[in-house]
Amino acid sequence: MTTVLVAGATGDLGHRIVRELLAANPEAFVRVLTRPGGGTAQTMYGERDRVEIREAAYTDHVGLVEALSGAEIVVSAVSGARSVILDAQQALLAAAVEAGVTRFIPSDYSADYRRVTPGSNRNFELRREFAGDLDATPLHVTSVLNGAFADMLTGQAPMILFRRHKILYWSSPDQLLDFTTKDDVARTVAHVAMDDAAPRVVEVAGDRVTARGIARIMTELTGAAFTTQWAGTTGMLSGMARIGRRVLKDEEATFPAWQGMQYFVSMFSGEAQLHHVNNDRYGPQAWTSVRDVLEAHVKDGATKG
Repeated sequence: MTTVLVAGATGDLGHRIVRELLAANPEAFVRVLTRPGGGTAQTMYGERDRVEIREAAYTDHVGLVEALSGAEIVVSAVSGARSVILDAQQALLAAAVEAGVTRFIPSDYSADYRRVTPGSNRNFELRREFAGDLDATPLHVTSVLNGAFADMLTGQAPMILFRRHKILYWSSPDQLLDFTTKDDVARTVAHVAMDDAAPRVVEVAGDRVTARGIARIMTELTGAAFTTQWAGTTGMLSGMARIGRRVLKDEEATFPAWQGMQYFVSMFSGEAQLHHVNNDRYGPQAWTSVRDVLEAHVKDGATKG
């Protein structure tokens, strides 16, 4: 049995990763890391076969080393700002090295943060900084890059104005955008976790579309004419994000409004576009398209409406 420790397993993406690890790999044994005193992990995994729960605070180095001892692979699915992406993961990484873990998958799960302009995207900056820590260790590290979560198109990312029949874009409506659903990302992470030959970076994209393409999809799905709407240049949006960051002073918020603006800047500028997508690395997969996501959303709205 291969023991895979998952940090952040009670989160939205983390629990999907645990599910995929158990479903796809009968030889995998999952160890869930949770903070002391929380009952969520016990509720979610207490009765699951091939799952054990270990408690340790990220500030407790000895406790972390003990929790990681015997695990071959650490998969991080933690979510947050500097105190999590850097501080907590640095503590997890140090414990992994001391515990003799051989492989580490960090909580990247994003567009290509390596190429964005310094200072233009806080969350990408944190990932890039932690990548330096990872590469300074003897561990076999693999980052999974997947573009933006396609699930956000119907929620957190206000790119589609459903009632106004508009698709917002910045600079160009023909900029290629990478999207992957959380379920498809989780499945990829499960494959990577069991792949001892995984490279430093694995890039996947469930779909690659433009703002103009999304407008066409929505028109076909709804019968209403969706059109693209210019919302400014990426430079203008970047300036708005800087102002929002200074005014709101919510630096530790996971996804404040200005961070969303920074994501759109990175995507529509083309800087964060994936250039080495390999969806076939683990054989033929049933990737969920942007059309699939939007069609489910439209049908759900029709059912409720």
